[in-house]
Amino acid sequence: MKHLRVLLPLALLVTFFSSYAQEEETSENSDMTIKGQFEEMERKSTNYRSGNGVPYEVIRLSSLNEVKSNIFDTINTAYKSIKDLSATITGNEAQIEDLNTKLQDTTNKLNTVTEEKDSISFFGALISKGTYNFILWSIIFALLLFLLFFIYRFRNSNFLTHQAKSALTDLEKEYEDHRRRALEREQKISRQLQDELNKQKK
Repeated sequence: MKHLRVLLPLALLVTFFSSYAQEEETSENSDMTIKGQFEEMERKSTNYRSGNGVPYEVIRLSSLNEVKSNIFDTINTAYKSIKDLSATITGNEAQIEDLNTKLQDTTNKLNTVTEEKDSISFFGALISKGTYNFILWSIIFALLLFLLFFIYRFRNSNFLTHQAKSALTDLEKEYEDHRRRALEREQKISRQLQDELNKQKK
């Protein structure tokens, strides 16, 4: 009897520490997700069978309220995260739109600068250097053609003038010869006439 009095408290003490250690191990290894909490609540529930044989699970109200509170906290946290993410996405979209606008503006300015760099103002209009060079060399080529044409015309006119002068000189010389011969013939005829007149007087 004396041994039983000693063994009984020892057995109760060992049982208490064993259950306490199991609870500590369970609390350390417990899954804190919603699914884990439901599984833990189901594990801690007790079975109940009604009079007609339908089985029920009896769950402590405090455990149910704790899981319900955790569920609402999770939902509220998820809503807050969604709201924050939506605000972040909206801000990022506005920032991206602003950056796209600035990029387009920068691209337009770069294109304008590149076009001005590769272009030359010609009579108030911007044209490309290639077109400017083509127009410039076309003008030079046209002026060269006009110059060659005028040189040809000048030389041709000069040649014709020289021929005309030469012909005029020849004509003047021929006229002078003709006038001299005519004068000599006239003088000869005058002498012959005078000789005839002199003969008739005798």
